Amino acid sequence: MRIVTGNDLASGDVIWWTGSNWSRHVEDAVDVGEEGAVIATAQEAARLVNAPYVIDAAAAPDGPRPAHIKDRVRALGPTVRMDLTLKPGVSPEVVL
Repeated sequence: MRIVTGNDLASGDVIWWTGSNWSRHVEDAVDVGEEGAVIATAQEAARLVNAPYVIDAAAAPDGPRPAHIKDRVRALGPTVRMDLTLKPGVSPEVVL
């Protein structure tokens, strides 16, 4: 399965090709097969999306799942727990 992703020109949000339009939800993405590059080029030329590209994905019950971790993060959000991140104004402890 191959899907097309890019960024919305107005907001910068990650968007996914639905077959007729763009969605902010990866589960709306459709398999573009071998037509992905043509779709990406046409949509970018029409100034409807910034930097679109085709990615591999696996079909899942709740919609496509991007194959590469970079695109999974783009689809699903950060992979870190917010309670484990550094806090502003708090020095991390150094453990030797």
